[in-house]
Amino acid sequence: MPQPDRTAIVCVSHISLSLAQTIASELLGEKKIFTIGLLPTEVSSAEVSTISSIADLVATSFSLFDAWIFIGAMGICVRSIAPYITDKHHDPAVVNVDSTGRYVVSVLSGHVGGANDLTCLVASAIGAEPVVTTQSDRIGLWALDTLANTYGWKAVSNTGDMNRPISLFVNGARTALILETAGRGEDELERTCPPHVHLYYRFEDVCQEDYDLLLVVSARYNESQLPMIAYYPPALVLGVGCRKQCASAGILAHIVSEIRRLGYAPEAVGGVSTIDIKANEPLIADIARSLGNQPLHIYTGEELQGVEVPNPSDKVFAVTGSYGVAEASARKAAGMGPVVIEKQKGQLSEGNDFTFSVAQTADSVRAGHIEIVGAGPGDPDLVSVRGRQFLEKADLILYAGSLVPRELTACAKAGATVRSSAAMNLEEQFELMADFYRRGKLVVRLHTGDPCIYGAIQEQMALFDHYGMRYHITPGISSFQAAAAALRSQFTIPERTQTIILTRGEGRTPMPEREKLHLLAQSQSTMCIFLSAAIVDDVQRELLVHYPPETPVAACYRLTWPDEKIFRGTLAHLSEIVKENNLTLTTMIVVGEAIDNREGLSRLYADEFKHLFRT
Repeated sequence: MPQPDRTAIVCVSHISLSLAQTIASELLGEKKIFTIGLLPTEVSSAEVSTISSIADLVATSFSLFDAWIFIGAMGICVRSIAPYITDKHHDPAVVNVDSTGRYVVSVLSGHVGGANDLTCLVASAIGAEPVVTTQSDRIGLWALDTLANTYGWKAVSNTGDMNRPISLFVNGARTALILETAGRGEDELERTCPPHVHLYYRFEDVCQEDYDLLLVVSARYNESQLPMIAYYPPALVLGVGCRKQCASAGILAHIVSEIRRLGYAPEAVGGVSTIDIKANEPLIADIARSLGNQPLHIYTGEELQGVEVPNPSDKVFAVTGSYGVAEASARKAAGMGPVVIEKQKGQLSEGNDFTFSVAQTADSVRAGHIEIVGAGPGDPDLVSVRGRQFLEKADLILYAGSLVPRELTACAKAGATVRSSAAMNLEEQFELMADFYRRGKLVVRLHTGDPCIYGAIQEQMALFDHYGMRYHITPGISSFQAAAAALRSQFTIPERTQTIILTRGEGRTPMPEREKLHLLAQSQSTMCIFLSAAIVDDVQRELLVHYPPETPVAACYRLTWPDEKIFRGTLAHLSEIVKENNLTLTTMIVVGEAIDNREGLSRLYADEFKHLFRT
């Protein structure tokens, strides 16, 4: 949760100083502790400022802090701040803690000012009960007035303020949520949709007669007679070209008006782009500044040369080396997303020609998507929260059936397709995923452990790249991490071994000469060897070139699965451990003195270390 930049902590009495110092230690940003009267001798004056009157302090400093935390009676807090309260858009967050540290109460500016979040943070730091009374928080609803700040959006209400839409929402009015863009915030809203909210993906699909309130997350400009809050993610990039020393008077207003007329929202512009030969044009800087100091993306003609645009110009190419300026630079800055407003030409006065175009960022386009998810080592509870969320909403789950338990897919939504890839070749896997992708569906490719470690995803990503398909990787817990947990061992020992080697023995897949096991063994680091139980004789022989025979080893079979087995011993007996217990492909071999080690101290908690280095 976000924290205030400047916080004042006010102690009504010296009794609360220890509590104040504990709270201050958990806050980021600048903190100041104030108390009345002389300080106890054991308290440093550098940490605490003495004051003669709380009322005087608040009178002179109320607006200078982003948050106030009062420790003492609620009445003192309320009487102190009452004369200076204006409105929720300007008031600082105010929190009150009783002198025993039992309750933490959000007093003022709960949503916009962040007092509700601060209340929960302080309560968790001192083991108190948070008291938050805003209705949306009490009944677990979204705080509509802070959603934009939470996700970096802009919010516009067609009622003039947020009060009426918020009242309708928290009182259970029939609400339509329209998610026309994609992103982290949109995913969270989709996942946590309350029962009285119905979900849509296109504004046109909503029968407005059926609803009392509209919540829209979009880059498009939409209008409605119903109360509506439109949230605009920074999903658009404005590309601009112009004549040399183009006069800027009126041009931005014209562009904004045209963007809206053409169906998109200027509030969703999150960047401005152009070519390097226009970088110093006053118009470009004026537009970026006037749109809220948006990032300015400047590209060379060479960088834009390969960008496909709807309206290529040979004349522009002859001058710049690119077939477009406005369209090409907008697409480039948008991660090669689509052009949603093609090149528009303008001339508001003689000799002041300009062009503009708008592209939508590739990652905000609501279209087909492939998420490569790390399943973890096997236990369904060890998949990441993000990974499970993808599994719950996927239209297709294609899981590595030979290594991933099907139980991991039990959370799939009704109607989802769940298939094992064990009997499929690469082409068959790709065709299945591509079919769902082309229909705008969400595909989860579920790999064991962390997909980036022996996950065989490189060849899949090559196909995704080739066909311009959108994909992302959600990491997972690797089996080497599960091995450390199961062995109750820290794989790095202070001053003895600070390196973990993840590798495999040489089987059907050749190893690079420089990565032969006997060469890696020279460091005598903690080594985690994947996929090598079938060639354990070769593994043992190479390791013994440098590791002493008495080096601890562990053969970890099906880590975190219900039939997990772990066999300990020494390197001299590694081969017989594996063979006598009929261990197979799903076995992690760990070698190194870190196994079961309990000797050696880190410097992390040494007195001379500062908090910056502690965990």
